[in-house]
Amino acid sequence: MTRPRLVGLSANVQRPSKTRTLVEAVLGEVARHATVDGRVVDLVDAGPGLGAAWTRDQLPLPARRVIEAIETADALIVGSPVYKGSYTGLFKHLFDLVDPGALANKPVAVVATGGGARHALVVEHGFRPLFGFFGALQVPTAVYASETDFTDGALTDAAVRARVVQAGGQLAALLAAARGQSAPAALTAAG
Repeated sequence: MTRPRLVGLSANVQRPSKTRTLVEAVLGEVARHATVDGRVVDLVDAGPGLGAAWTRDQLPLPARRVIEAIETADALIVGSPVYKGSYTGLFKHLFDLVDPGALANKPVAVVATGGGARHALVVEHGFRPLFGFFGALQVPTAVYASETDFTDGALTDAAVRARVVQAGGQLAALLAAARGQSAPAALTAAG
């Protein structure tokens, strides 16, 4: 059996990125529980033509490759920095171009980063409705981290790290279930 493809999408517009760090942390946690073919793509990898494309046929090759990676993945970790209480506009535009049926029953974990705690509910009020529209299987634990949860670009807050562990374990279990496998014993025992 082939290894499941796990794609992390970080909607950052610069590098280095705290959002990418958070996406990578969840991917690393999934990889502790399951053998996956994991990769992270940054929204900036789609190139400047993404914003100019109104339809899929107008997308330049780099943007098409990002959308294809999302649509063909077995599971996703999606993250965005939060601006003015929402995910980035280009993040939404990218998902406006994703085939509506491509994410149905696909396991998805959501993460976000922002300047402070007041943006934390974006994962519940922004991401969940978006991926609910697609019919994706969202893990129960979403992860939000603010500026103070990082030190020198590394995630250091213990509570956020615990949520990363929880979300990664849930995604690994959902991915196993979606592939008709049983979840690792450590995940089923932790419940």
